[in-house]
Amino acid sequence: MAERPTVRITGVHALSALGRGAEAQLAGVLAGAPAFRPVDRFDTGARRVAVAATLAQVGGLADELAEAVDAACAAARLDAADRADAPLLLAAHGGVDVPALATGLARRCGLAGARRVYTSACVSASSAVADAAALIGRGDAERIVVAAGYLVEPDQYALFDAGRALAADGAVRPFSAGRRGLLLGDGVAAVVLESAAAARRRDAPTLASVLGWGRAGDGHHPCQPDPQGRGLARALGAALRRAGLTAEQIGYVNANATGTGFSDAAEAAALRLAWGEHAGRVPVSSTKALHGHALEASGLLELVITVLAVRHGKLPVNAGWLGPDEACPLDVIRDAPRPAATPYALSLNSAFGGANTALLVGAA
Repeated sequence: MAERPTVRITGVHALSALGRGAEAQLAGVLAGAPAFRPVDRFDTGARRVAVAATLAQVGGLADELAEAVDAACAAARLDAADRADAPLLLAAHGGVDVPALATGLARRCGLAGARRVYTSACVSASSAVADAAALIGRGDAERIVVAAGYLVEPDQYALFDAGRALAADGAVRPFSAGRRGLLLGDGVAAVVLESAAAARRRDAPTLASVLGWGRAGDGHHPCQPDPQGRGLARALGAALRRAGLTAEQIGYVNANATGTGFSDAAEAAALRLAWGEHAGRVPVSSTKALHGHALEASGLLELVITVLAVRHGKLPVNAGWLGPDEACPLDVIRDAPRPAATPYALSLNSAFGGANTALLVGAA
């Protein structure tokens, strides 16, 4: 039987309100203290909610992305020649300036160029990772740098506030009774992905492998998820099949769960549709309860956190928990981090328009 192509993660970097750098993310999610605070970056006087997870001292998005890419490349021990061979995939908020941002970032960081940009809302970064893994897996590239960034700013904040999507009680409570909505958060991340052969030639460090990925749409509603979770269930199943793993081998799910009523219930339904009764036996949490929702950057920030947590052997808590909700019959991690029982984990993301992604990683 032919060996499945292995895509390795050899370098990561991230920032969020939990701090700057990969280790700060791991320490923050294991501490379990939410990073939400009053917004002082812009005026929230006219808003219903005035809280987000923002990093106190943060530069412009282009500068923070460049720092993240440089740090991830350094962690992967890429030299100038290695960088010049690596194209960039960038996930960022949509607009006419995104292609120029990607081109400038690739040039500034010495990469092969900006191959693609992703502006597909909350599955932007996870879609970029899936594409990178597919390109490497079929031999179209030896290594790819994926970067993503969102810094809380007034326009998107106003839209979510006007849509009454933000949690008025200042807390994100995924899968919990009494959940009242999401809160936004800063997120900038970069990841170096390489083929196993390329990583071996360089004797590169390996943090984890991207073993499977899946994408599926449900087309149920422009804003609301399919209550039965059919699209996410298909994405989840595709990731497992591609990895050649079973549900029983998965030791953790970092859920998309944003703390909103319909979305969390639909995600729980998706897990049960895909896994049946076993869905209630897999440890689940949503780290958005700690670092907020970083929109286009969420998938990459959460992938970095998932990899670091499973590699460290401890699974983050689901903060904000008030009590069980019968619509979310899952094994939610509460009170304290839980030991990781297996090296395999899933990071799930969903977006407006019914887009769903699943990334399956195995920690080294």
